[in-house]
Amino acid sequence: MPENEPWEYTLYIPNDLRAVTVSRRTLRLILTLHGLIGLVDTAELVSNAVRHTKGPAALRVCWSAGVLRIGAWDADPEPPEPPRVLEQLGEVEEGRGLALVRACADVWGWNPLTRHGNRGKYVWCEITAGRLAA
Repeated sequence: MPENEPWEYTLYIPNDLRAVTVSRRTLRLILTLHGLIGLVDTAELVSNAVRHTKGPAALRVCWSAGVLRIGAWDADPEPPEPPRVLEQLGEVEEGRGLALVRACADVWGWNPLTRHGNRGKYVWCEITAGRLAA
């Protein structure tokens, strides 16, 4: 059962394709430890941030008031490609990330970021605890 107390984790990710595996496993471990393993499919945000940018990235995972928020910051200021409909993608491996997020999340979005003179974006999604029962 998920905890009622809020919590937050941040994982800083180098621009290295091996970091995708580390990030996915870390997210799986965090969600397992907090009783939220049923929500792990949204980890696709991380692979997009690492695969499609030329700089570092970060994963942020927060739980508060029955809502899980997963976000990925990356150094690319360009907006993400609009998600396609998952059913129309078939067996295609590339371009599925945001389609998976849209299918799994209650809401998602992105925000441009400027920090210490560096530009980038933050792509996030929220999933309510009600999805655990589904």
